[in-house]
Amino acid sequence: MSLQGQRRATAAGPAAQLDRRAQVTGILLVNLATLSWATNMALGRYLRADIGPLTLAAGRFLIAAPIFAALLARQPAEARQPGRDRWLLLGMALSGVVAFPPLLYLGLRYTTAVNATLINGFGPLITGLLAAVLISEPMSRRQVVGAFVALAGIAVLISGSSLEFWREASVNIGDLITLGSAFLWGLYSVLGRRVMQGRTALSATALSAFFALPVLILAALWELQFLTPNLSSQLLVALLYIGIVPTVGGFLAWNAGVRRLGVSGAMVFYNTLPLYGALIGYLALGEPIGFAHLAGGGLIIGGGLWAARRQ
Repeated sequence: MSLQGQRRATAAGPAAQLDRRAQVTGILLVNLATLSWATNMALGRYLRADIGPLTLAAGRFLIAAPIFAALLARQPAEARQPGRDRWLLLGMALSGVVAFPPLLYLGLRYTTAVNATLINGFGPLITGLLAAVLISEPMSRRQVVGAFVALAGIAVLISGSSLEFWREASVNIGDLITLGSAFLWGLYSVLGRRVMQGRTALSATALSAFFALPVLILAALWELQFLTPNLSSQLLVALLYIGIVPTVGGFLAWNAGVRRLGVSGAMVFYNTLPLYGALIGYLALGEPIGFAHLAGGGLIIGGGLWAARRQ
C-alpha cells in the first residue's frame, strides 16, 4: 500500500469505528423502545376493563409531560422552540401520539391480536416506502430482504408453524383499521427522521408530545362521559409506569435510534415487538414458549441484524 493509501486508511479507521458504534447504539435503542412498548401492550390488555383507551392515552402523556419539560429545560433555547419545524412536529403529534394508539385499540375490538401483530409486520415495508417518497431515503436491498425475513418470523411466531392457521385466517374491518395504524406509525417515524436532521431526539419527542396533549385531553373528556375508570391503587401504579417507561423512555429511545439508523433501518427492528411480547407472556404470565417461538424469534432478530449490516 502506498503512503497516501496508508494515510487514508488511518484517517478512515476512527471514522469507521464511530459509525459502527453509532449503529450498535441505534440497534440497542430501538430494541429498548420495542421492549418497553411490549410491556405497555401487556398492561393495556390487562387494564382494558378499568380504563378507556383515550383516557389511558391522555393519562400517560399527562404523566410524561412534566418529565419531558424538566428534561427539555436543560436544552438550549432553540431546542425548546418549534421554530420552522412546527408543522412537522404537529404531524408527528397527530400521527404517532394522537391517532396511532386509539386506532390500534379500535382495530383490536374487531380483529384478533394475532392478526394485528401480523399486519404490523408490514410496518417496515410501509415505512420504507413512505421514507422513499417523502424524504428521499430509499430502502437498501438488505433492508428489504431483512424486512421480509422478519415478517416471515412473525408469521411463524403467531401461527405456531401450523398450516391450519392460514386456512382459517380471514380479513375483516379490524384488519384494515390496524393496517391504517401501521401506516400512521410509519408516518410518525418518517416525520421524526426529518425533524431530527436539525434537532435532538429529546426536542422532537417532547415538543410533539406537547402538541398532542390538548387533543388527547379533549378526547379523554369526551370518552369519560361513556366510560368511567375503575380507580384503584393498581391502576394508578400502572399509569405511572406507562407514563414514565414506555412513554418517556420508549419514545426517546425510538427517536434516538431512528436518528442513528435511519427510518428503514430502525423499522426493521420494530418487528421485535411481538417477540418481546411472547417473552413477557412467558416470564410474567407463565405462557408456554415452543419451537415456533424460538424459530420465529430467530428469524425476526436475524432479519433485523442482516438489514443493519452494511453492503
